[in-house]
Amino acid sequence: MDETTVTYRPRKIRWVAIPIAVAVAGLFTVLSFGLKGSAGFDNSGSFQRGDQAAMIGLGILIGLGVLAFLRPRVIADAEHIRVRNVVGGYDLPWSVVRKVRFDRNSPWAQLELLDDEQISVHALQAVDKDYAVDGVRTLRKLHAAAVDA
Repeated sequence: MDETTVTYRPRKIRWVAIPIAVAVAGLFTVLSFGLKGSAGFDNSGSFQRGDQAAMIGLGILIGLGVLAFLRPRVIADAEHIRVRNVVGGYDLPWSVVRKVRFDRNSPWAQLELLDDEQISVHALQAVDKDYAVDGVRTLRKLHAAAVDA
């Protein structure tokens, strides 16, 4: 990466996702210790250590799923923009981008492509306010410079 490469990641989501992931994993761990005794009204089965381990594992998996919301990132330079969202990603040359948008009341920025397709940029979220606005302005400058070149 050179000096003209910029990277943006959502900020405030970290304050929410990390504590929730830890809380979910902790809750499932605490609940796992309550799995003792019979497993039904007719005493047809009982909880074992494996059930407790599975409950802890399930809590960890759900916690990791919550942490997936930290995945979004946008990396842009003079030639390309790479967008990584919670699910999926794009690596596009600026030549296929019509404009960088951040509409009023939109939860995140968007790239409008020449074929009228829109790609959400989850890394620049409205809740991040000035950080997101600065990011969109920077992306617009890179886009303008690439289109004019």
